[in-house]
Amino acid sequence: MILLALDSTENTATVALTRDRELLGQATLRAGLTHSETLLPLLETLRRGAHLTYDDIDLFVTSAGPGSFTGVRIGAATLKGLAFGQNKPCLGVSACEALAYNLIGFDGLAVAVMDARRGQLYNAIFAVENSLLRRLTPDRVIAAEDLIEELRSYSQPIRFAGGGYAIAHEAAKDLTTVRDTPALLRHQNAYSTALAGLALVESGTDLAAFTDRSLSPVYLRPSQAERTRNGG
Repeated sequence: MILLALDSTENTATVALTRDRELLGQATLRAGLTHSETLLPLLETLRRGAHLTYDDIDLFVTSAGPGSFTGVRIGAATLKGLAFGQNKPCLGVSACEALAYNLIGFDGLAVAVMDARRGQLYNAIFAVENSLLRRLTPDRVIAAEDLIEELRSYSQPIRFAGGGYAIAHEAAKDLTTVRDTPALLRHQNAYSTALAGLALVESGTDLAAFTDRSLSPVYLRPSQAERTRNGG
């Protein structure tokens, strides 16, 4: 199965092509440009370099949130358009779970920490053992200090990944179980998005049910515009 995966939920724009778990190619850009400017050029460069057409893709996968409202929307819309054009299934996976797959090579806790502003993080905690991922919490919005208090109850080595990495590390500076995450694994990685999609497929998910119409962004909380309108 050939997968095309992308993630634009934070500042990183990243795309990948895989044959099952085999990485065929990946392109990542953190240049401060909007994802509407970067995603399609990255996809085109990658696809042509791999000598594939969009018709060769069996499954389209995106990190559907949580994350930047604009980034999540752009990623979902891009993937829906590609999948619709080819009449192929498309999956939305948790951005937090995709980040946890960055850390699949380290036993311990994989803690997704995406900057949700206002001193908060989009977060989920996963246990990793022998390259297997097990979810311990749902995706959620949590204050950095509350997350660190929760992590004090665990004895396993802890690694963070996501745009809230520096925030979480600073909040956890007296937590002896925290380990540094290699720089290449701290941000979104479309190969990890593909692995999260494959996990759904291997769990027996019926791909026929996952069309461009079924893919919806996941925000976890109202946008800034909605909060302003509602007096928040």
